[in-house]
Amino acid sequence: MEVRFVAGVTPIVESAEKAREFYGRELGLPVRAEEGDYSVADLEGVKHFGLWTLKDAARSTFGVEEWPDGLPRPQVTIEFEVDDVRAAVAELKSRGVDVLQGAKVEPWGQTTARLLSPEGILLGVTYTPWLREGRSAQ
Repeated sequence: MEVRFVAGVTPIVESAEKAREFYGRELGLPVRAEEGDYSVADLEGVKHFGLWTLKDAARSTFGVEEWPDGLPRPQVTIEFEVDDVRAAVAELKSRGVDVLQGAKVEPWGQTTARLLSPEGILLGVTYTPWLREGRSAQ
C-alpha cells in the first residue's frame, strides 16, 4: 500500500456549533458550514480540513448514531490517500490490522475504509477524486 498524500485532517467534535465558534472565531480559520453538522476550512498547505461530529463519524463508520462502547473515542480522523482502497484493505487485513469499515463509496463520492490506530485516532484509507483532479469537494 503506497500512501500518496494526507487527504484530510478532521477533528471529531461533540458540538458542531461550538467547534465552528472555536476554530472560526477564536482561531480565525475560514470555517464554513457544509451539509448537516459538517464544516470545512480552506487552508493553504492542507488538502482538506474539516470538523466532524462524533455522531456523524459513528454513522459513517458503523451505521449507528453513537460511537460503540468498548472502542476508544477518537478525537481526530486522518485520511491517507491511496490508489486502490479495496487492495489497501486486503493488505491491511493480511497484516492482522482490524479494519472497522471496509471500502465503501460515501454519499459525497469519496471511497473510504476506516481503522483505529493504537492511540485511538480514526484513520481513513481513501480515494478522493476531486483532490486528484485539483478541484474542490462536490
